[in-house]
Amino acid sequence: MRKLAIALLIPTAALAEPAAAPNGISLPAGYKDWKMIGVSSRIEQNNLRAILGNDIAVKAAREGKTNPWPDGAILVKLSWKKSTHELFPSAEVPGDFTQADFMVKDAAKYASTGGWGYARWLGMEQKPYGANADFAQECMGCHSGAKAADYVFTHPAKLP
Repeated sequence: MRKLAIALLIPTAALAEPAAAPNGISLPAGYKDWKMIGVSSRIEQNNLRAILGNDIAVKAAREGKTNPWPDGAILVKLSWKKSTHELFPSAEVPGDFTQADFMVKDAAKYASTGGWGYARWLGMEQKPYGANADFAQECMGCHSGAKAADYVFTHPAKLP
């Protein structure tokens, strides 16, 4: 019996991981499969957001141990432009994907930014945001308003 070998050619660009953020944070593998912690919407940005967390973040959220969040917790905020459901016009649904924002908790490593490392990847191409590592100061400019909540705006959704 003859065996037939088939070679599958995949462009290397399709296999390439997105580049790291300018501060060295890499896009966490498997983040799309993390569990939901909360949801939000930014009216002025006309977007919908799902906030997911790694196992450490989910455990902390479920146990109410988020102030402070434990070292090793990673939160990701996935954002889409709001769209209208074609079969249910009063329903808002995700439209175009805009960005993935990450917060990585390491109180010692990221002491200058409230214990959090920040990273953002834009669009479906997952292009890293920021010209250099100083972009994290932009993040702190906003997140400093949530200092009393360990710099996190997310309210974990309560589940029955």
